[in-house]
Amino acid sequence: MPGLAHLKLVAGLELHGRGDVQLYRIELPGPVVTKTVPADARVTLEIRRERFNELATRGQLADWRGAFERGEARATGIEQYLKLIVKVVEAQEERARTRRAR
Repeated sequence: MPGLAHLKLVAGLELHGRGDVQLYRIELPGPVVTKTVPADARVTLEIRRERFNELATRGQLADWRGAFERGEARATGIEQYLKLIVKVVEAQEERARTRRAR
């Protein structure tokens, strides 16, 4: 998302599969993705591996939002970062609604 392009953030990604959990460290801007334990992560995203693959390939912003609202995905971490991300996502959705209305 363009609104988060300048945010310097380290996030953790936990992909839950059949009996295992894969951990990734995502460094923004970039992103730089490594398969290590994200000890310095400010935000952690937890999601089932198959749902993540689906959202990563074909998901739009509304699909990601729906996954969080339905409890398929969960974000934890520093509250200020989470609030900032929510605010930027809401602003992006508002801009998209405004463009369609014209």
